[in-house]
Amino acid sequence: MAELGAELGAGLVAELGGKAVGLCGIDGSIFGAEQLSKYGLVGEIKNVDPTLVEVALDNGYIPIISTVAGGMGGAGGGRTQVYNINADTAAGALAAEMKAEKLILLTDVKGIMADPGDDDSLIQRLTLSEIPALVRDGVIKGGMIPKVDCCVEAIRRGVNRAHILDGRIPHSILVEMLTDTGIGTMIYGG
Repeated sequence: MAELGAELGAGLVAELGGKAVGLCGIDGSIFGAEQLSKYGLVGEIKNVDPTLVEVALDNGYIPIISTVAGGMGGAGGGRTQVYNINADTAAGALAAEMKAEKLILLTDVKGIMADPGDDDSLIQRLTLSEIPALVRDGVIKGGMIPKVDCCVEAIRRGVNRAHILDGRIPHSILVEMLTDTGIGTMIYGG
């Protein structure tokens, strides 16, 4: 089922004139995981192998990756199990492993808001050292926590900058990257 999502994504890119390939995190062992808890089939990434992604990129394809991972599990402990992986976490781990310059997360909010009820309270730039206080104060909460956590981890592992952008805005990536002010939240070391 996860492969279907990646294939549909690749199909949408093709409809827009791009060249894409749908991959599953199990393909080429892109992601390997262990069960996160004894409940459900949610996994924690334990290893990342970007080889297949690099082959796709080297051949001009945009890889669309469904975020599932293979791991050992089951009652006997010896059979391969498929685990769901948080997509933001997977993106951050892959970016770090590939030594990416930037990690860009598209979401359905403007970025990190000082006051979620105030559209004018976008925090445009954050250093790693500022994040713990914002979590403690409840500014960063809920679904934003895994996004910020993956950005922090990616930066700690060598990615220079991470951006959280509103993917509903046309050309949001271009506006963020090519203007002085940007439109989302940029996180960087410090």
